Amino acid sequence: MARSVAAKKNVKPSKPPYVLDEQVGFILRQVWQRHSSIFARDIGTNLTPTQWAALSKLAETGPCSQNQLGRLTAMDVATIKGVIDRLTARGLTETSQDPDDGRRLLVSLTRAGLQLAEKLAPNALAITRETLAPLDAKERETLMALLNKLR
Repeated sequence: MARSVAAKKNVKPSKPPYVLDEQVGFILRQVWQRHSSIFARDIGTNLTPTQWAALSKLAETGPCSQNQLGRLTAMDVATIKGVIDRLTARGLTETSQDPDDGRRLLVSLTRAGLQLAEKLAPNALAITRETLAPLDAKERETLMALLNKLR
């Protein structure tokens, strides 16, 4: 009996059907955690990645509805509402009635919001560069193309 127990201890278990470290979602989450930590350290102000996404998208597109901004930044209705509420409380965004549709509100940057977006853009670009730093130029290009294909 002692011999069979010893023999079993030397048997390497077969590979399980699901290995977490090999799953795309797990790897993406680890990369996101690394990127988020770089972002928090280097953005230069107390903004979350979702707040920066809304701020930078408004700087890029100009005023738009909250729903449209949510779609453009891949945020659901509740998330974008909370983000805009927090940015408005900080004086970075404001809402106004849509001149073409009085039932709709447009979200836009305040002067302070636009200035902050312009000031932080170089930091955000540096954050992206650091996130992708382990890759060479061709790998970065390939990664971005593949990630865009998965959207």
